[in-house]
Amino acid sequence: MLCTVCVQEQVPPWMYNKQPGGWLTAEYSMLPSAGSPRKPREGRTGRPLDGRTQEIQRMVGRALRCALDLAILPEVTLWVDCDVLSADGGTRTTAINGSMVALYDALLWMEEQRQLRKWPLRGLVGATSVGLVEEQIVADLDFGEDSEADVDLNIVCTSDGRIVEVQGAAERRPFSVEQLQQMLTLGQKGCADIIGLQKKILGI
Repeated sequence: MLCTVCVQEQVPPWMYNKQPGGWLTAEYSMLPSAGSPRKPREGRTGRPLDGRTQEIQRMVGRALRCALDLAILPEVTLWVDCDVLSADGGTRTTAINGSMVALYDALLWMEEQRQLRKWPLRGLVGATSVGLVEEQIVADLDFGEDSEADVDLNIVCTSDGRIVEVQGAAERRPFSVEQLQQMLTLGQKGCADIIGLQKKILGI
């Protein structure tokens, strides 16, 4: 996954004269050879983005906006781009995790350019997948596990353990509240581990 963040010195038209600060939005795309069989490049066929792509890029945007105090930003749009180079399950959670690192780097650059009057990041966010595979609760599902899972959840958490988003459903049969709680607990631990790695990479 290649994740980048660039700074555009304007906000969306709907923000003009309505609210102070900036905005963050995300775009997500799988390169044609990221999976098998090859997927045609989006936009090449003249069709709009498929539902899955729209869902993922909205999820990435929501997750990262929860990490920011947008009102503190200058009037800029932070464009997050997530391009899948090789897919084996978990691309939406990987997009969030990689983009969080890229966002931190972009904010450091803005600080160096004296574009920030105050540090706008509330904290890091991390994401992971959790599923129920043959009655076993499994974290960070690969494609094979995801294909066989009875339940598939995607969980996004803040660095203090609070939940940003839970996305999921039963694929074959219902699951219990107790199983949901176990999956949430494992997901929170996975997110904490990922945020620890993000901090190590960023040196914070």
